[in-house]
Amino acid sequence: MMNSSLIQKYNVAGPRYTSYPTVPYWEEEQFTRTAWESSFVKSFNESNGKEGISLYIHLPYCEAMCTFCGCNKRITVNHNVELPYIQAVLKEWSLYLALVDEIPVISELHLGGGTPTFFSPEHLELLINGIFKHAMRGTKAAISFEGHPNNTTREHLKTLHNLGFNRVSYGVQDYNLEVQKAIHRVQPSENVARATNTSREIGYASVGHDLIYGLPYQKLEHVIYTIHKTIELRPDRIAFYSYAFVPWIKGNGQRGFSQDNLPSPDEKRQQYEVGKQLLEDAGYIEIGMDHFALPTDELYLAMEQQQLHRNFIGYNASNTQLMVGLGVSSISDSWYGFSQNVKSITDYKKLLDQDMIPVYRGHLLSDEDLAIRKHILNLMCHFETSWERDGINYFNELPDVLIDLKEMESDGLLELHHDKIVVPESGRGFVRNICMAFDLRLKRKKPDTQLFSMTI
Repeated sequence: MMNSSLIQKYNVAGPRYTSYPTVPYWEEEQFTRTAWESSFVKSFNESNGKEGISLYIHLPYCEAMCTFCGCNKRITVNHNVELPYIQAVLKEWSLYLALVDEIPVISELHLGGGTPTFFSPEHLELLINGIFKHAMRGTKAAISFEGHPNNTTREHLKTLHNLGFNRVSYGVQDYNLEVQKAIHRVQPSENVARATNTSREIGYASVGHDLIYGLPYQKLEHVIYTIHKTIELRPDRIAFYSYAFVPWIKGNGQRGFSQDNLPSPDEKRQQYEVGKQLLEDAGYIEIGMDHFALPTDELYLAMEQQQLHRNFIGYNASNTQLMVGLGVSSISDSWYGFSQNVKSITDYKKLLDQDMIPVYRGHLLSDEDLAIRKHILNLMCHFETSWERDGINYFNELPDVLIDLKEMESDGLLELHHDKIVVPESGRGFVRNICMAFDLRLKRKKPDTQLFSMTI
């Protein structure tokens, strides 16, 4: 069990590091649409013939608001919005295709939201066929979507499987009714079981469940019950996330309760430690931060082969350099730069009508950014990093970073060697704090207000 004094010492606001630099530290004033397009083309030419590219498609619509969710979403029961939105996404894809001469090879495609299964099977089929009309599927492409257990139908699952989808993840969060009501996500366990079993029956190679600890009114016994119910269904992989309470960012959805309604930091960490032990006892193996997988799942195999990758989608087995985000608010990553689409559907369509890729902000990485990014990616995926194995991993302020890490070493959170850092089992719960020592942008400009959730 994690030391209580260490929790108090290191439980500070910090990034989750799906990127470096993190979004609040992007140099937006130096970013232009033209520069982003050049960065996209450079990365495409380097990677398309090798590992291929990743696509993330944001489908923002939901019929109800879930208060744990930090995604850009639109709440509506009007399904007439489906077709115009899909047509807009396909228009954006065509603008990217016009920038390159080769046919893209898609190694990873993920539908996120919002609620992708808000869309009808017919409209999802139209979307995917439109994407692959001018693209090739990689030989081992990972094609996945996020399903809502309450509205993912057999027809959804059959249609998407026939289109090549081989992985699905379901948002479970917690099985306690009081907690479900607090987060506006009431779903009986029977719905989760039906969706999981139907997915397997149809032929999905990997079925995942997303769980959250630290939720409003959530107690340790709720987490234990949820883990036991999850183990009964034995999903191939499990995301076991820490609840990010950031009402100043997520707005009214998180203002229906206060910090007093949440587990204390010690209680929250106990929820994770006990949940982790139950999962490991059941045969699951911890992957990076917040993820667990069975030894038969490709996420575990990627970790074993040092191929595990992390981007804005999360952990994945497709180690692609280029990720293109389509749809409102989607973030793209060329490795050399990031861009984010406008968040308003009206603005999104307006820019597309002008034949403009609908980005509104981004960041172009410096040589220092690239070196630090690699270190943070290594730590988040492999719990170690070296500055002698690869020349790009060195940066001028590395000696100062190593001095800052000395205290963490004395606390038993990491091991400092002459050429590398290794994070042992005892330090893995603090990996975000360790990465923060490398985050020079955060160090040079401490935020005046809280930008991030707590690390523990």
